[in-house]
Amino acid sequence: MSSNLSALYTELVVEHDKRPLHAGLREPFGAEVHHVNPTCGDEITLRLQLSHDGAERIEDVSYEAVGCAMSRASASIMADLLIGRTVTEIEPVQNHFQEAMGSRGRIEGDEDLIGDGIALLGAAKFPARVKCVLMPWKAYQAALVETRALGA
Repeated sequence: MSSNLSALYTELVVEHDKRPLHAGLREPFGAEVHHVNPTCGDEITLRLQLSHDGAERIEDVSYEAVGCAMSRASASIMADLLIGRTVTEIEPVQNHFQEAMGSRGRIEGDEDLIGDGIALLGAAKFPARVKCVLMPWKAYQAALVETRALGA
């Protein structure tokens, strides 16, 4: 494997791709969204369930992801980071992750903040791959907007 590819397909990315966490669409859910990356054909259907206790705690994120290993691993890592935390708690995680992904490798990433997401940052040097990695996060954002709009 070339050094460029090994920077992308770390052992952790391969593990999340082969054994994805929280995969499979589950009920109940407040919103379901479907996103497609027309550049490469990656797709994700994502369901989001927030708590009903007013704290906007992410009770569940379930998904079906089709596409490259980077997008599937990103969905697995993201779901694991989100579940059980509040929307407010996840905002700095999401912001840092998106900033690091958009930095073309100039921002190393804070592993304490983004956990296994650190394994995806090798893609930041490859603009076409950034879209693959960020697609699940964009789907989460859309599902959050829809859940709030529906009051679900």
